[in-house]
Amino acid sequence: MITLIIPLYNRKEFIKRAIDSALNQTLQPSQIIVVDDASTDGSTKILKSYGERVELVRLEKNSGVSKARNEGIKRARGEWIAFLDSDDEWVSTKLERQMEFLIRHPEIHFVHTGEKWLRAGKRVKRKAHHKKPSGKCFEENLEFCKIAPSSVVMHRSLFERVGVFDESLEVCEDYDLWLRVSREYEIGLIEDELVIKHGGHGDQLSLKYHSMDRFRIKALLKHLDSESAKRMIQKKCEILEKGAKKRGNVEMLEFCEGVMRRLRANTSTA
Repeated sequence: MITLIIPLYNRKEFIKRAIDSALNQTLQPSQIIVVDDASTDGSTKILKSYGERVELVRLEKNSGVSKARNEGIKRARGEWIAFLDSDDEWVSTKLERQMEFLIRHPEIHFVHTGEKWLRAGKRVKRKAHHKKPSGKCFEENLEFCKIAPSSVVMHRSLFERVGVFDESLEVCEDYDLWLRVSREYEIGLIEDELVIKHGGHGDQLSLKYHSMDRFRIKALLKHLDSESAKRMIQKKCEILEKGAKKRGNVEMLEFCEGVMRRLRANTSTA
């Protein structure tokens, strides 16, 4: 059984496309949960046409994508959990291909895929550093998030072992969870583009927040027993500090100073 979790917040223009791509799978999810994070644009009215095929969970106040996904995880009945962002869509064979992969590789409990990026309907060329990671790939994931939530199928037992999405992170919550998974487990990859990511519509979280590295640093601080993670923290702090000095951003300078104090204290006690 596969449970699909779709977090939703004010995406009435896109949610039907996402759900239809799930229902058009050659191997359909046995459970589709849409968690509405207190939308105000009438997004949930669109869900009525799907009847019992889609389970709607509504949060009373807007709490962020991590809370929405975690609420879905709590209600999941499937052995396997898949995620789909409400502005993305799946190629029709995505789940079938992933489950075939997992059957062939029973030692792997997490598999993701390549994705096609579109901005305003036009394909975005991928760069070499966006290459998808696989195997024991914790260090490959340290720079930035290379695993798209919409591409992931993972066994529910992983949440019991490494935890769920960190609700204190406004963004980079996927980066944080994938780091915890890849630190302990091998990652499977299907390189084919089985997810279509639509960008350029203006309400993406990655466009809402500046200096994304400060959120990545918060995630990296959970791995102070890793020398690679500590080096990455220092590298990102140096970049943030340089920009903060240029812009006179006192708050960011204080953040970097606090992180570096913690890093030095950890190094001295190691």
